[in-house]
Formats: sequence, C-alpha cells, structure tokens
Amino acid sequence: MAQVSLRDVSKTFPGEVKAVERVNLGVENKEFMVLVGPSGCGKSTTLRMIAGLEEIDEGSIYIGDKLVNDVPAKDRDIAMVFQNYALYPHMTAFENMAFGLRLRRYSKREILQRVNEAADILGIRQLLDRRPKELSGGERQRVAVGRAIVRKPLVFLFDEPLSNLDAKLRVQMRTEIHKLHIRLQTTIVYVTHDQVEAMTMGDRIAVMNKGVLQQVADPITIYDHPKNKFVAGFIGSPPMNFMQGTIIKKDNRLYFDEAKIKVKLVEDMHKQMLPYSGKEVIFGIRCEDIYDKLFVSEAPPENIVRVNCEVFEPMGSEVYLYLNTGRHTFIARVGAHNRPAVNQDMDVVFDMSKVHFFNKDTEETIV
Repeated sequence: MAQVSLRDVSKTFPGEVKAVERVNLGVENKEFMVLVGPSGCGKSTTLRMIAGLEEIDEGSIYIGDKLVNDVPAKDRDIAMVFQNYALYPHMTAFENMAFGLRLRRYSKREILQRVNEAADILGIRQLLDRRPKELSGGERQRVAVGRAIVRKPLVFLFDEPLSNLDAKLRVQMRTEIHKLHIRLQTTIVYVTHDQVEAMTMGDRIAVMNKGVLQQVADPITIYDHPKNKFVAGFIGSPPMNFMQGTIIKKDNRLYFDEAKIKVKLVEDMHKQMLPYSGKEVIFGIRCEDIYDKLFVSEAPPENIVRVNCEVFEPMGSEVYLYLNTGRHTFIARVGAHNRPAVNQDMDVVFDMSKVHFFNKDTEETIV
C-alpha cells in the first residue's frame, strides 16, 4: 500500500520564514493528489519534505505504514519528476532512464525490459538513442517521466513538471500524465500553481496559501463550495468576482446592497445570512453566473443590475465582458452570440442561487 500521510508537519527557514505550518494531509493509495497555490505558498517545500530532500522541523511523515522522518531520500521508494527535467546532457534518453536502475545493480536484461516498457507507455521508443539536446521540451519531459516509471516506486512526486512547456504542449502532457495514472494505478502527488491543471487532473485538490492548508476536496466541491475567499478566488478562470456591501432586510426579505446595486437573496440562504442583517459582507459570484438580460426569458426584476460594459473580449466559443457598476468592476462570461456595445450601459442578471457570501473579517464562507 502506498498511502502518504502528513501529520502536523511544519518547516521554518532561516530568518523565521514559516514555509509550511502544521499541515495535515492524507493521500490514499492510488490517488492523484494535487497541491496547488500561488508562488511561495509552501507546496514545493511540502513535496520536497515527502521526498526527503528537505528536513521537517515538526510533525511526522508516513509512506505506507512506515515513518520516514529519518529515512534518506534514496530509501523512501519514491520517484520525483522535476520542473527542469534534470536529465544528464551527455547521456542518451535510454541511459538517462536506465541510470537509476544501474545504480541499484539491476541486471542488463531487467533494465532493458523496464526501459522499453516505459518507453512504449510514453510513446518514445524511437527517441531512446537521442541525447537531451536533440529532443523537444515535451520529449524531454517524457524521458524524465520514463526515468521515474522504470523505478516502479510506491509514490510518484511531480514538481510543476509542465511549467516550462508552451500552452498547447501543456494541455497534451496534462492528458498524457492523467492517462498514465489510470494505466499505472499508482499514488501521485503533483504540485502546480496552475489551477486548470489541478481541476482537470486531480482526484482531490489541496489548496495552500502562505504555508497553510486551506481546503482539501475533490475538484467540483472545491469549485462549488469553497471554504473561504482565498479558495474561491484562486480556483476558477476567470476568478470569482467579489464585491463588498451590506445585508439589508426589507419586507421580511434579505438583500445585498453595495449602493449601486441591490439584489435579493434566495430563501435557502436566509437562515445563514439573517445574523448578518445590517452588517457588511463580501459577495462573490462566478463569471458564468452573470447573464445578459437580452438572452434571459424570465428574469426577476430584483436580480437585474445596470452596468457599463468597458471591454468586450471574444474568446471564440465564449465572450468575456468587463463590467463596471460605478463602485466595483467584475467579469461576465457569456455566449459567443453576445455582442454588447462597448462603453454603453446594459442590463445583466445575477443567478442568486449560485452566489457566495464571506465574512468580511475572517473571509470564511458563510454560505
């Protein structure tokens, strides 16, 4: 079994820089776990502690049932794929993939079998005689992944392996790594700053910020039910729109009022939001939950908002509208058929069944 368990793990660098603070995380056997967050959030440090490349200051790390705090990296039965590929330039692809096996004194027959098997899985059999300088970025990345596969480790660790590739190749390699996980049925811990990679690849996502684990859940739960404002704003492209305003009560109904707009809350939110009546909160709505009124057959009058369209951005299958209420700017993602006039007022409809509210002081989710 190849579970990975982090229990109250912390790491402080010189100068009292708290890189990771009391992280508790369990990765199940054969699970694809993605650590995601902005630069400097502690995700790569966490991965390096699992690998044994960084010492931990507090807590415990288990791989399977074995405590590995004091186990050297070479004895942890893990394989790591780095951002910069870390291939030996004077060796062929075959020699790079076989190098670790030779150090462990595998027979030539076993090495040949494992390398060819990995090369077939990755579709690089025809590249085995080439050196890294003769390979493209995507081909080098495949060789680096192949070097990890031949080890047949308990756990694969990926440290932002696609960040050096161009956009098209990133999408292709993202799919290849996902298919590789399905085929190998092994445990993977994958670090990225790209929330699209996290959403499309992970069985579960662990969102980190400033060394603290914010939320761990499957991608849909993270997207639909973020634990706090940071998670809500980090996951999603374009990010969630936020506005600050006040919850007001009128005729036994609750409204969100930001001076320029006033929209009515759905009844399902009344219980959670009633204690915030008369108080300031943070309102959040995703861009796809804002519609052009011209294309909505029946829109509740209290959910219609007059805005100014500042920028119109066609994306092919969809359009991004950059809107301004006079106090706040936000983005709507609408269908490609929408063609509003720039610098003109227009009416949009908020889908109030899908909005979020956050505590202004703690930024924790209210509903």
